[in-house]
Amino acid sequence: MREHDESLYTAGGLYAPGVADRPPPVPVDVSNIPEPTPRREPRARWGNRESYTVLGRTYRVMASAEGHVERGIASWYGYKFHGRHTSSRERYDMCAFTAAHRTLPLPTYVRVTNLENDRSVIVRVNDRGPFHEGRIIDLSYAAATRLDMKQAGTARVEVRTLVGPYDTVATAPPPRAAAPVPAHRWAGPVPPPAAPEGPQVVQVGSFGDRHNAQRLVERLDAAGIDGAQLDHAIVDERSVWRVRFAPQAGAAARALAERVMASGLAAARVFSAEP
Repeated sequence: MREHDESLYTAGGLYAPGVADRPPPVPVDVSNIPEPTPRREPRARWGNRESYTVLGRTYRVMASAEGHVERGIASWYGYKFHGRHTSSRERYDMCAFTAAHRTLPLPTYVRVTNLENDRSVIVRVNDRGPFHEGRIIDLSYAAATRLDMKQAGTARVEVRTLVGPYDTVATAPPPRAAAPVPAHRWAGPVPPPAAPEGPQVVQVGSFGDRHNAQRLVERLDAAGIDGAQLDHAIVDERSVWRVRFAPQAGAAARALAERVMASGLAAARVFSAEP
């Protein structure tokens, strides 16, 4: 669990340094993932202590997020933490738009703008960190990709509060998100429990190289999961090859996505087919 345990940190602020963080083993096209809609929620039962200490430094959680704006360096965290508990005891999903902040009350919705390219993304802050000196926010893999800072690892950003939590504390358990992920297998984000009406598309990969996309199709075929097709598209002015299955009914699409993820060959996302 990603808790405030000083034994898990080094003097440089690195969590469990013996294990390297990284993107998902299979590329994920985040252009199809919706950003969260800001809404006022009760304060999380966990992660909102008045103060806490990490690496000998004490942090005080803000009483209110209203009007908060700051600029500084953002970093991101990914597969190493996927499926682990956040400070608010939710499951971290690297393919959701979330973030970690040292002092904002949980959960708070903020807009993060990359000051180097003017791209922005709305994220839900549900975790504590980063504890690396000089950084103000830790973004999920999806958010970092949306801001085009994944390769560089860090970027100068502006963080602006949109909606903070109620003063009341939540009494219900936190919502369930990604299931725990075995270290040897990429299970990917859990598909939504109920898909919208109409035909659904299952996408299991997005590649810049057509040959890599074709190899995934061949691996799926070898595993007895046939029917995957290549779909060419332009995403963020880049040519990409997406591996998808033909549109089908919602229940069948979700069953197919679960089968793909259970194989360990790829992540899977289910979304409405274009009209």
